[in-house]
Amino acid sequence: MWRRLRSALGRLRRSPAALLAGGGRPPAAAAAAAMERAVVRCVPSEPKLSLRFVLPDGSARHMQRDQAEPLGRALARIATNAAKGPAKAAKKSKKARAEGSPAGEAAVAAPAVRLFSRDGEAVAEEVPNAAAWQDGAVLQIGEAQYRVERNPPALTELRLPRSLLAGFPVCPKVSAEFAAPQHCLFRWYREQRPAGGGGETAGGDGPAWVEAPGGERVFTPSNAVVGLRLKLRCTPGDGAQRYGPPREVESSGPVEAGPGACTFDSRHLYTKKVCGQGSIRAVSYNILADTYAQTEFSRTVLYPYCAPYALELDYRQNLLKKELAGYSADLLCLQEVDKSVFVDSLAPALDAFGLEGLFKIKEKQHEGLATFYRRDKFSLLSRHDIAFSEALLSDPLHKELRDKLAQYPLVQEKVLQRSSVLQVSVLQSATDPSRKVCVANTHLYWHPKGGNIRLIQIAVALSHIKHIACDLYPSIPVIFCGDFNSTPSSGTYSFINSGVIAEDHEDWVSSGEEERCNMPLSHPFKLLSACGEPAYTNYVGGFHGCLDYIFIDKNALEVEQVIPLPSHEEVTTHQALPSVSHPSDHIALICDLKWK
Repeated sequence: MWRRLRSALGRLRRSPAALLAGGGRPPAAAAAAAMERAVVRCVPSEPKLSLRFVLPDGSARHMQRDQAEPLGRALARIATNAAKGPAKAAKKSKKARAEGSPAGEAAVAAPAVRLFSRDGEAVAEEVPNAAAWQDGAVLQIGEAQYRVERNPPALTELRLPRSLLAGFPVCPKVSAEFAAPQHCLFRWYREQRPAGGGGETAGGDGPAWVEAPGGERVFTPSNAVVGLRLKLRCTPGDGAQRYGPPREVESSGPVEAGPGACTFDSRHLYTKKVCGQGSIRAVSYNILADTYAQTEFSRTVLYPYCAPYALELDYRQNLLKKELAGYSADLLCLQEVDKSVFVDSLAPALDAFGLEGLFKIKEKQHEGLATFYRRDKFSLLSRHDIAFSEALLSDPLHKELRDKLAQYPLVQEKVLQRSSVLQVSVLQSATDPSRKVCVANTHLYWHPKGGNIRLIQIAVALSHIKHIACDLYPSIPVIFCGDFNSTPSSGTYSFINSGVIAEDHEDWVSSGEEERCNMPLSHPFKLLSACGEPAYTNYVGGFHGCLDYIFIDKNALEVEQVIPLPSHEEVTTHQALPSVSHPSDHIALICDLKWK
C-alpha cells in the first residue's frame, strides 16, 4: 500500500519552491503551483482528519490526527516524522564506517515545522486542527514548502460495465468524494487496431490507445470499435474549478456486436426529447430481476425459447439502459430491480441522463422497487415506503382492515407471509413549488390464485396513499404505477378503478372455499388507467395478459399521449419475451400526462 501511495503522491509533486530559512514566514506571493502538495481530508462527521505528503527524501507520510487537537501537537508529530528519514540514513552511514569510529550516533535535529494561512500569517499552535488546516495554507517543514489542499476532489470508484455492445451506451460507475460526476472530465479511448492483427504494439508494451471523440460521461461505441477494448480517463471535479488526480480504467473485454433492431427502437421515435415543463412523462416497467431470470426453472420451463446469453444480466443491462435512457422520462417506476443492479448499474447510468433514483428492497428477497425522477423537474419532499405485512400488523391506519382479516386466519397468515412492498415518494415541481405529486410504485403478489391476497394488499396500499395524499399533503394528485399482477377483469383492477369492491366478489374465493374472506372495501380516489387496457403487458410462452398499469388521479391529471406498445410482430419475432432484442418478459408502459 505504501509503495502505491508513495508512487501516487510522487507523481503529483511540483518543482521546488524558493527555499526559506527554518521558521521564517513565506512570502505572500509564493507560487502555489510550484509547491509540493499536502492533502488534508477533514469531514465534520469523523473525529479525525488525515494528512498526506511526501518528504524531500521521497518517503510518503500519512497521518491521522484528532480534529479537536491543537495544531502545535500535530506540527510536533510532523517534525518527529520528518527527522526519522535522516536519522535512519545516519545510522546506515555509521555501520558502513570502520570499527574505530567514535561511539554514539550523531543526533539528527528535528526540522522546524510551521503552518501559514493563505495571507502569510503563522497559524497559532493552539488553533484546533479542523480550523487550522485550510485550503491554500502553506505547510513548511524545514526548507520545504507544501501547499495545503483541503478535501480536494477524489475518485473512490471508477468502473466500466463488463459487457459492451456496439450501438449501446456505456455508462461508467463513478463514485467520488468532494466531487460530483457531472463536474468530472471524461476522455474515452479505444484500442488501436494493430496492422498485423496482433493485440499489442510492436514494442510489446501493451495496446496503443487512440482517443475517441466526444468527451462525454456516456460513450456509445460504433460498429467500427467491435473487437476492441475501451479505456476511460476520468478527472474528478467539484464544479468550482478544482480538479483532483485522474484515474484510468480499461474494459475487461472488447466491444461486441449489438443485436440489431430492438423492440423499443420504434418507441424511441416518440420520446426523443424530454416533454415540456407542464407535462410529465411516466414509465412503469417490470424489468425482470436477475434473481428470477438466472434459474434452471427459468431457462428450461419459463423461457426455453430465449437464447441463454440473452438471459445473462450483463447482456440484458445493455438493452435495458439504452431502452430506459431513450424514453426521456420524468418518472420511472421499476419493479423487480435487483439491489446490485440498482447500485452498480441503473443508478449510475440514469444519473448520467439526469435522473435521481430511490430504492425499496423486499426484505426476504434481493430485489425490490426503484423510482427515478428527473432532477431538473422535481425535488424529493418525503418518502413513505412500507412493507404491506408490517404495515397491516402495526399501523393504526389499518386497524379496521386488520380486525376484519383476523376473522380469516388462513388468509391472514398468507398475507403476512408475503414480502411485497409499496414505495411512495412525494415530489415537488422545480418550476412551480405549488405543484406536488404523490408517486406510488408497487408489485403485488404474483400467484394466479392469489386474487384475495392482492385485494388486501391493494387495500393497504390505497389506505396508506390516502393518508399521504389527503392528510399529510391535502389534495395532491396521485400517480400509482406498478405490476399489479391483475388483469382488467380482476377484482383488484375493478376496485382501483371504481373505488369499491363488493363482499361477494368472486376474487374473495380465488384460493377456494377454505380461504374465502368476504369484506366490502372502498377508497376515495378517482383513478384512471392512463394507458387503458392493452391486450398484454406480459408475454411469455405460457401466458400473455395485461398486468401493469399507470393509474392517475383524473381530477388533477389528464393523458396527453400514450406511447404505442411494440407491435405483436415485434414482440413475437423471437417467439416470446424476453429475447435477444427485449430485456424483460414485461413491456414498459409510457404516457405523457399534464396538469389540469
